[in-house]
Amino acid sequence: QVQLVESGGGLVQPGGSLRLSCAASGSIFSMYAMGWYRQAPGKQRELVATISSGNDTNYADSVKGRFTISRDNAKNTVYLQMNSLKPDDTAAYYCTAQIQIRRYWGQGTQVTVSS
Repeated sequence: QVQLVESGGGLVQPGGSLRLSCAASGSIFSMYAMGWYRQAPGKQRELVATISSGNDTNYADSVKGRFTISRDNAKNTVYLQMNSLKPDDTAAYYCTAQIQIRRYWGQGTQVTVSS
């Protein structure tokens, strides 16, 4: 069984920065892909960024050039560095991992961008 725990959310002003972390724990025996989704009230869940076991990355058009996804395999942790934040980035952010044949989700961390 694997658990994902997110941290790093909070309230920031437009133009500010945050770094989200997602730590995986449990029985992990292989490399795996990880990613971040977000969901704002009244909106559908949106894929923000992904990173493969080989460190290939992909981003939603809305965050390209502002967000960076990275991973530390020794710590089984994925990060999302968010710069130049906009009010439209306000959402609950969820970490996900594809480990062997199963998909795991974190419980989310709230990011609010407001002046």
